[in-house]
Amino acid sequence: MFVNMRAKTPWNVDGPLLWGYFFFDPSEEKLKGAAKELAANYRIVGITEVPGRQTFRLHIEKVEVHSPASLHARNAELYEVAEKHKLASYDGMDVGPVPK
Repeated sequence: MFVNMRAKTPWNVDGPLLWGYFFFDPSEEKLKGAAKELAANYRIVGITEVPGRQTFRLHIEKVEVHSPASLHARNAELYEVAEKHKLASYDGMDVGPVPK
């Protein structure tokens, strides 16, 4: 992923980027519980219903600097949050430049 970002984007991959993280569950209430816990360290973008599916998505984000190792550790932490709240899934992340 980092090799691809270096090759295909103008971003400083070794600097701060906006990382978005996603959780899914049929229960909006369970996602609200996870969001409450995560709000101390992340910006809660929102909980939305996924069109055509009986599930909801929690989107959180944070400006961070990551290496492959630190991103792996972050993902492990978020998988633990999903497990703790008995969510259907932590579905990974996306990344982009920090908005100006």
